[in-house]
Amino acid sequence: MDLTLNIKNDKLIGDFWGGLASMLVALPSAIAFGVTIYAAIGPEYAGLGALAGILGTTALGLVAPTLGGTNRLITAPCAPAAAVCSAFAIELVQHGVPAAFIVLMLTALGLVCGIVQLLLGFLGVGGLIKYIPFPVVSGYLSGVGLIIIGSQIPKFMGVMDGLSWWRVLAAPDLWQWQSALIGIVTIVVMLGAQRVTRLVPAAILALLGGVITYFAIAYTVDDSLLVMEGNRLIIGPLGGTASSLLQAITGRWQEIGELKLSQIGALLGTALTLGVLLSIDTLKTCVVLDTLTRSRHDSNRELIAQGSGNIASACVGGMPGAGQMGATLVNLTSGGQTRVSGVIEGVLSLITFLALGTFIAWIPVASLAGILIIVGIRMIDRHSLHLLESPWTRFDFFVVATVVAVALTYSLIAASGVGIVLAMFLFIREQLGSTVIRRKLDGSNRFSNRVRLQQDMEVLEKEGGQTAILELQGSLFFGTKDQLYQALEREISTRKYLVLDMRRVQSVDVTAVHLLEQIRDSLIERKAFLIFSDVSHTLPNGRNIGELFEQMGLTKMTEHVKVFGQLDDALEWIEDLILDTDPENEVEVPPLELTDIEIFSDHKDETLVDLEACFTRRSVVKNCKVYSFGDPGNELFLIRKGAVRITLPAPGELPGHHALTYGRGDFFGGMAFLSEMSRFNDAIALEDTELFVLQRDQFAKLREEHKRLACELVEAVAKVLALRLRYSDKELMAMQD
Repeated sequence: MDLTLNIKNDKLIGDFWGGLASMLVALPSAIAFGVTIYAAIGPEYAGLGALAGILGTTALGLVAPTLGGTNRLITAPCAPAAAVCSAFAIELVQHGVPAAFIVLMLTALGLVCGIVQLLLGFLGVGGLIKYIPFPVVSGYLSGVGLIIIGSQIPKFMGVMDGLSWWRVLAAPDLWQWQSALIGIVTIVVMLGAQRVTRLVPAAILALLGGVITYFAIAYTVDDSLLVMEGNRLIIGPLGGTASSLLQAITGRWQEIGELKLSQIGALLGTALTLGVLLSIDTLKTCVVLDTLTRSRHDSNRELIAQGSGNIASACVGGMPGAGQMGATLVNLTSGGQTRVSGVIEGVLSLITFLALGTFIAWIPVASLAGILIIVGIRMIDRHSLHLLESPWTRFDFFVVATVVAVALTYSLIAASGVGIVLAMFLFIREQLGSTVIRRKLDGSNRFSNRVRLQQDMEVLEKEGGQTAILELQGSLFFGTKDQLYQALEREISTRKYLVLDMRRVQSVDVTAVHLLEQIRDSLIERKAFLIFSDVSHTLPNGRNIGELFEQMGLTKMTEHVKVFGQLDDALEWIEDLILDTDPENEVEVPPLELTDIEIFSDHKDETLVDLEACFTRRSVVKNCKVYSFGDPGNELFLIRKGAVRITLPAPGELPGHHALTYGRGDFFGGMAFLSEMSRFNDAIALEDTELFVLQRDQFAKLREEHKRLACELVEAVAKVLALRLRYSDKELMAMQD
């Protein structure tokens, strides 16, 4: 009992310190993101933006960890949300929309974004979002980073008139040196803080550096900066009390009724883009967290939690957010253990606002701009430039560059659409670039597991050119149709048996099935056979190849199309046809005598009399074992009638792996008999079987009384074993080509 309490207390303490540390990282960034969004409406809205960032941090911190299932994940306002929302606000400003109405539209955007995430979670889309190609995500995030940098340059230079960054850079007379100096100090401290100490987050130290610089300038050079009213270089008054907080929340919802349904519907495109982007950001953080903690998150549950958090944030006037990588890693390294750390982060954010609201009002806008410029720079994927080094990855770089270009020149919404289209091209390119033919073998180089007599093997080698075996892989669809046809075209006109092994096929579409129908018809005209193996397995998309082939009529209504469960079964069927020993047509045959066994065909009858006296006769009923794994190898078996299957044992209750099948006139158990080692496989009678059995002690007696005969027996067995190894080596070499 005491041990359990101690463990719980240790987790709670770790969660507190993790929540505190992550709050110190998330809150300054959230304030900066909020100011970025609302300052786009007008400089006088910067304070409302800071409040939106704080309220978003609080609401997301309280709701998302409570409903989510990922331990240590910190949810807070983030850079992608700032980029999309600020671009949305700027577009409304350019269309002359009143400022108060833009504030309402931002609230509605966050609300609809949360609903989109809820739907994604309930529909089970969470697992799919993670499969968006890296170049698309890289380009999108790099575009977001560049947009953030561009939006902060005017604030960094102290220009609050809504001019674009390039116009500000082209007009040095508009710059305010005080603002630039504050921003430079903030960036220097942000970059150098981690080299000095890791106990305090770099963003906190950078913010303090900017505030100290601001007041140093105010007290030594420009005392007008000590006046808050009309001062554009600082955030401005927030309220910072419980009553002002309540007023900010209720005031927003008193006006929300002015929005029309059509206006909310117009938000769907932007909300969908924002929802998907925030979901990707969250799930990417969850994947990293899984790797570090050896855990596994539930993507759909997390999306539901994130959507609920963004809805709650919108309801209280906060900005949307996602699972933050930086704050989450700080939480992890500071001792955070469970979801409670995320809730503590939200509670501490609210307490910080109520306690330090007046101080937050004096934070310089340039200092926040400096922090966001560093955030934007770190979002740019500079490693993607390495994609230019190889011709195989240059198209991937083109995707990255295209998404970035569309995001900068048009909009993030358009960039998301372009990204999805390019993702499709990436998939098609990969499928076209990979071969659907894993291996092509000739029938003279690949045999079934049915062990044949030497004269039969010579026939199969000679007639092997009638058979072509193609192991297919990957996706059979309209993009690989021509590649598949070119690989099969020559085989169609020259082979009698065309075997397609479908074991490694990942997907099949209707176009590929139609091509196989054409191949089937061409083979039927020549009275040849189209043979499939391993078609009954279920593909990753849930479709069963065998059912699809039957539905399309590919494998029905003709005896020239055969379907087998395994490739070995298909090859055995072909070999039986070539040797004219089809088991279905085989008549009852009597058991062989010793003189009829192939390995004794060169011996005289009188010499076999003594040899036959050493053998005993044994009958084995169908499905009974001749021997088991681990039995002593003191017997040699000759098959007079029937067949025996050799299987390698599998772990647990799984069926053994089929290794070889021996038939009438052949022998088995020779390796263990000659080496005097225990059995490493099982031997099972496939049908009622009659055997000659040579015991080790009988062989010893034969060796003493008839040394020459014993040597000839060993030589005959060794010769056949050597021939079997020769054929096995030939198959292995053919499969390596």
